[in-house]
Formats: sequence, structure tokens, C-alpha cells
Amino acid sequence: MTRKFTDWRVSSYSEAGGNCVEVGCSTSDTIGIRDSKMHGKGPILKFTRTEWIAFLESIRSS
Repeated sequence: MTRKFTDWRVSSYSEAGGNCVEVGCSTSDTIGIRDSKMHGKGPILKFTRTEWIAFLESIRSS
């Protein structure tokens, strides 16, 4: 099933030169991450809310 992601926003940690990661949410409460250079046509990494929290905690503790 394809989930529709909305409210894409650029990460505050992205570089000004175009190396950006965008984060969006789906109607089924899934978090998506994509590369902004692909202009919405590239792959989307999908996380459940629990996976997303674990991912953020792991990179914050690095």
C-alpha cells in the first residue's frame, strides 16, 4: 500500500548548498524521509513512530 506523505519540511540540520533531507508525515502516522535533490521523485525511507523515535535517540547520542 502506498502512503501519501504531506507537510514535507527540510531538516534544520541540512546544508544551505542543497544537501537537504526532508521529513514528512503520512495519514497512517508513518514518518517519511527523502532527499530534496530528487524533487519528490526519489525513494522515501519509511519509519513507524516508534522506529522514528529510536532513530532520533540513536543519532542524538552519537
